[in-house]
Amino acid sequence: MNRKTFHLTSLGCAKNSVDSDSMAQLLERDGYHAVGAPQKACILIVNTCGFIGSAREESYSVLHALAKAKHPDQLLIAAGCLTQRYGAEVARQVSGVDGILGTRRWMDIVEVVRQLRHSPHPSAGSGLHPEPIYHLPETPTIGTDEKGALRASIAGASAYLKIADGCRRPCAFCAIPLIKGTTVSRPLETLIDETRRLRDMGVRELVLIAQDTTDYGHDLGMQDGLATLLEQMTATVPDMDWIRIMYAFPGCVTDRLIDVMASHPQVLPYLDIPLQHAAPVTLTRMRRPANIDWVHTTIAKMRSSLPKLAIRTVFIVGYPGETDKEFQTLLDFVEEIRFDRVGAFQFSFESGTASESLGDPVPAPVKEARFQRLMELQQSISLQINQSYVGQKLDVLIEGQEKEIAIGRSYRDAPEIDGLVLVEGNAEIGSIIPVNITGAMAYDLTGIQVK
Repeated sequence: MNRKTFHLTSLGCAKNSVDSDSMAQLLERDGYHAVGAPQKACILIVNTCGFIGSAREESYSVLHALAKAKHPDQLLIAAGCLTQRYGAEVARQVSGVDGILGTRRWMDIVEVVRQLRHSPHPSAGSGLHPEPIYHLPETPTIGTDEKGALRASIAGASAYLKIADGCRRPCAFCAIPLIKGTTVSRPLETLIDETRRLRDMGVRELVLIAQDTTDYGHDLGMQDGLATLLEQMTATVPDMDWIRIMYAFPGCVTDRLIDVMASHPQVLPYLDIPLQHAAPVTLTRMRRPANIDWVHTTIAKMRSSLPKLAIRTVFIVGYPGETDKEFQTLLDFVEEIRFDRVGAFQFSFESGTASESLGDPVPAPVKEARFQRLMELQQSISLQINQSYVGQKLDVLIEGQEKEIAIGRSYRDAPEIDGLVLVEGNAEIGSIIPVNITGAMAYDLTGIQVK
């Protein structure tokens, strides 16, 4: 087995994918190369997710499977959110883990591998295993110690660019501050340089991500940091075709940000703004912004300035104390606002969060029923909105080809989470083409390329 090979499994969200790709860059710079099959790799890495219970279960399942199958000359490293929060517990739960690497020290991956190469490694069947090497410092270091890694995850002509990490919001249900720490923004000049590099690599869509993109620059002393970043990006890299904003925080979408989106065509008229609920009393228990008037006012303002605006949001159903009346408030809100895209989650109890004292009193069948009602309502709304695009022309970024159908996304569709546009005929992957929309489904559109 080639000792300079690695296999990396990335679990969870796009923010995790950026960390995974950054680790891969550092390993490749040190002479390693990635292989697709775990059994052919000398180094096995799992970048775990630990956000909610189901994500932890998946992470443990993958780690157990790799640990069980690994050969004596293989090393297994557990990285990411699960290890940052439960490092020692991961080592106890999964016999055979050699290294524990937290979210704040992903940049130590090469050092961890080198340390493991020189550490005792009992032979298979001995019943012994050394204590794993831990890299779990408490101080977040993003932006100050990245070792030259490009902080982006590239998929085809699209790339996720991480502009900050961590979160300082007090949401009662969320474990992210426990895992990531407070917000630490990356230097503006670094982000501009990486935007140039991504453009030069053929990237046509840049997706800006952070736990809260609208908090970008706060720790750097910037006012309206996201708007400033967008102005700098569009001025210095005007040929980046699309720039998409994800994970805006309610109450933090400023007039200046709206103006920047409206005046710079590269910045897509698309916003992901996770609202979590619509009943003020529920939001108060969540420790979320509860000013629903702000939501109505801001969305109206955005739709006035950005007539083609597509809005995505996320809601939690079954939060502790959610009554039938509160849930109905959510349904009424969704029907009134008419979001383009809605994601929903059933509340997952997380120990250590501020909501721990509330328990998990809403029965699972009630959560499931509310989830189904919400998604059925949104499916109907999505279909109606999609049908309104029939007869219109949309630019589509082509990502794949199946027989005589080209598959892509419009500005309304974020990678991996929103819909697709299915285009008759053949088109070059990575191209952006004009498409006449001819049909609509609940999530996807169909069309014909404009010649």
